[in-house]
Amino acid sequence: MNKIYNENNILTMSNMAKGSIDLIVTSPPYNIIRPNSTDRGYDLYKDGMSNDNYIDWTLEIFKGFNKVLNKDGVVLYNMSYGTENTELMSLVIADIIRRSDFTLADIILWKKQTATPNNVSHNKLTRIVEYVYVFCRKDETKTFVCNKKELSKRDTGQSIYENVFNFISSKNNDGSTDLNKATFSTDFVRKLTNIYAKPNSVIYDPFMGTGTTAIACLIDKHKYIGSEISKEQCKYAEKRIKPFASQLTMF
Repeated sequence: MNKIYNENNILTMSNMAKGSIDLIVTSPPYNIIRPNSTDRGYDLYKDGMSNDNYIDWTLEIFKGFNKVLNKDGVVLYNMSYGTENTELMSLVIADIIRRSDFTLADIILWKKQTATPNNVSHNKLTRIVEYVYVFCRKDETKTFVCNKKELSKRDTGQSIYENVFNFISSKNNDGSTDLNKATFSTDFVRKLTNIYAKPNSVIYDPFMGTGTTAIACLIDKHKYIGSEISKEQCKYAEKRIKPFASQLTMF
């Protein structure tokens, strides 16, 4: 617990016990950078798979999710599309539904503070939102964990719940780094976990990157496990995490 493993997430999940994770929160590489681009996006990983290979790679990861995720847990999967590859995101989501044990429970819009400029395009819009796909197992659509509060009951006994809107506004990231140009923010992760994590949950991020999910977990007193193939990002993440971990041990 509370460790980032410097390895492929398939290997990490192969060593986990079945049902040992309560919630999965992650943002995978979007595979939207052109193969010949000089901008890697990450210090080690480089986008550029074919659509079919990327889909098969994603489905292999979701097999691991099905093993490690506890009953009624969900996968919060942040994705977006790119100017050069607008179709891949939709193809991936469709095949997760068709070819895995998971289905789509909800879609959350994440409104960022700053947008991705498309000012060289005369017909493509500037993207100010990204998407969080909420996946649950197909036989758990009526039971998966969500922290909506019951407000009242009708005379028929039907429960009435608070509104929790599928729209989150938060900053893009916690600060730029050359190791990973596709990070998200602690504020964003905490808003997601407040909706879907029970107290003292074990939360897994298979693409931990620079440690944002881990920091969000420590702030809200959850446990975390992460996978990250970049040794340099693991080192960077541990430095970021250390102050939050030391504060936690004081109580």
